[in-house]
Amino acid sequence: MYSESDREFMLRALTLAQRSAYHATPNPRVGCVIVRDARVLGEGFTQPPGSNHAEVEAILDSRSNGHDVRGATVYVSLEPCSHFGRTPPCATALSEAKVARVIAAVEDPNPLVAGRGLEMLRNGGVDVRCGLLEQEAADANAGFFSRMTRGRPWVRLKIAASLDGKTALANGVSQWITSEDARRDGHAWRARSCAVLTGIGTVQADNPQLNVRLVATSRQPLRVLVDSRLEVDPAAHIFDGEGQVLIACAVKKPAAEAALVQRGAEILHVPGDRSKVDLQALMKALATRSINEVHVEAGFKLNGSIVGAGLADELLVYFAPSLLGDAQGMLHLPALSDLAHAQRLKFAEVAQVGDDVRIVARVLH
Repeated sequence: MYSESDREFMLRALTLAQRSAYHATPNPRVGCVIVRDARVLGEGFTQPPGSNHAEVEAILDSRSNGHDVRGATVYVSLEPCSHFGRTPPCATALSEAKVARVIAAVEDPNPLVAGRGLEMLRNGGVDVRCGLLEQEAADANAGFFSRMTRGRPWVRLKIAASLDGKTALANGVSQWITSEDARRDGHAWRARSCAVLTGIGTVQADNPQLNVRLVATSRQPLRVLVDSRLEVDPAAHIFDGEGQVLIACAVKKPAAEAALVQRGAEILHVPGDRSKVDLQALMKALATRSINEVHVEAGFKLNGSIVGAGLADELLVYFAPSLLGDAQGMLHLPALSDLAHAQRLKFAEVAQVGDDVRIVARVLH
């Protein structure tokens, strides 16, 4: 059904989509390539919210290159939208441009689209196909797909550890286990996320800013602090710099809340059992704020709670070439009596970053 050149052009569209990783949110990351006679006429990717989508960018790029796109083939990594949001429907733009064929990688899971964009194109006389590199395209927008289909964000745990799986010394010292290269790479993963989440224990021990500093970005992710008893010091560094801070707590303390609001924080009450924040409810609340990806940089207790609640989708682990011995581990999980009960993962990527090794592992739900 698809030729090798079709695959190559769709791979190019997927590569272009990643150029919007830092700024597309809450929209999906989309890439588009317009081709005639195996020659690229123009290409584009999603611009910041309120600006052009990938398809319009590709049309404009083609025209700026002096090309007429009538009769051309369009490769797009996600079904063209069919509804009016901040911008008009991309399906309409393609139909009006008189392209001959559209090959989409995957249908848009957004209920406002969900096949309607493809149908609009067919009704406009365009030859439409869908499903080329479908899984790769869905993986590229795992957060968007998660929010649309599960009602919660994609949750990634970022962990920096020694080779024996320790994240801090017994006295709590953890800076720095991994190399500067790994820390810079970690900031790139922060930048692509919609929110960076941590717990009160990490804030009290490390006093992090939790923003993006080591790579260039046009947008700072929302910083989310899980602080069940509202114990954070208003002078903590997490309130410094650009970007919003959301504090999820399980109690009401008017005086403390007022002081934190003065620091620019927003308070979200998410009570759960035993005066703890209900993590399931928190993730659903973040989804209602159009948060696609949550990047967790927390201690072993909160990491364990997230995994135990079935909320972790992916682990991003940097292993340093060192051994720390009797020290803090990566996650606090209950003891197992049978290996059959182990949480199964799938390695999605293994790479060397500076002196360290980065592993991306997906949780098998």
